[in-house]
Amino acid sequence: MRDAISRRSFFLKTGLGTLAAAQATRVSPWGAQAAPPTKKSPTAQDTFALLKLGKRVPVIFDTDIGGDIDDTWALAMLLKSPELDVKLVVSDAGNTEYRARVIAKMLEVFGRTDIPIGVGAAKGNQPAQQSDWIEGYELSQYPGKVHEDGVGAIVDTINASADPVTLICVGAVPNIALALDGDPGIARRARFVGMHGSVRKGYGNSDTLSREANVVNDPKALQKVFAAPWDVTITPLDTCGIVQLKGHKYQRVYQCKDPRARVIIDNYRVWLPNASWIKDRDTLAVQSTTLFDTVAVYLAYSQELLGIEQLRISVTDDGYTVIDPQARKINCAMSWTSLGAFEDHLVGRLTSK
Repeated sequence: MRDAISRRSFFLKTGLGTLAAAQATRVSPWGAQAAPPTKKSPTAQDTFALLKLGKRVPVIFDTDIGGDIDDTWALAMLLKSPELDVKLVVSDAGNTEYRARVIAKMLEVFGRTDIPIGVGAAKGNQPAQQSDWIEGYELSQYPGKVHEDGVGAIVDTINASADPVTLICVGAVPNIALALDGDPGIARRARFVGMHGSVRKGYGNSDTLSREANVVNDPKALQKVFAAPWDVTITPLDTCGIVQLKGHKYQRVYQCKDPRARVIIDNYRVWLPNASWIKDRDTLAVQSTTLFDTVAVYLAYSQELLGIEQLRISVTDDGYTVIDPQARKINCAMSWTSLGAFEDHLVGRLTSK
């Protein structure tokens, strides 16, 4: 029997424009024109080809930050990845004004107020696990651009890009489903990378499959995303569910004096008392929690350390991701060629100057 395990118990309780002008046409993997061919959606290889041309990969980060702390680690990793050109960060999966405030304050700490923020659908500004860290900080204080229509900003940003956009999605995806409803054509101009599912392993590397939180919180939305004609890559619990920093690797982050690393630990400190599912309250000083979402950020610019399998995956109405011979193929990161090397890579990113 498959049991349901959630890594975001708080979130399970609380549930869930137009840009100025399109960028000027420039040389891209699509050729001289800004628009990609209508019959082919960009693949991982297409986006990685940008790096070989000395360019960066345009990305949109869609996140339910402010629930589990791994989103905070992932956003920090994203902002310290030189391969990525962050075009937009959008709050998703309910309570999106609260989540956008967390995003905004983090971007300020990182000195990246050039990055626009989108407030996702299902708005709300209710207190949650990281509220103490943003106490007194209002979204109106953010010096950069804030799109109240985060879904519209996703569509506009994809359509304005001369190069294929990578959507990095690390929560339930109602924003993305709504964006596809508004403009199905975005699936021809972007690829989807997500932290979703449990294919052969469940939480805690269990052989019992789980209803992974990012799936079970909105299965219908993920069904729509997986059905769209774009290239889909996911890191399910099989790979992301075993990423945790311990020992000297964790201490490099924990003791790092760079404010951009300190913001992770500061958030961890205010988050931990509100994370009722964490039993060991001494964990802050010795190890991280599971850093699920960092793997999706890595997949936006590399697959070198992961074994990718093309599997036919269906999303069930009750929130499982199952191998189904009738489903379309998606790229699943099912194994590590070197988990230790990824941990070293992650630590190096987070502690770099």
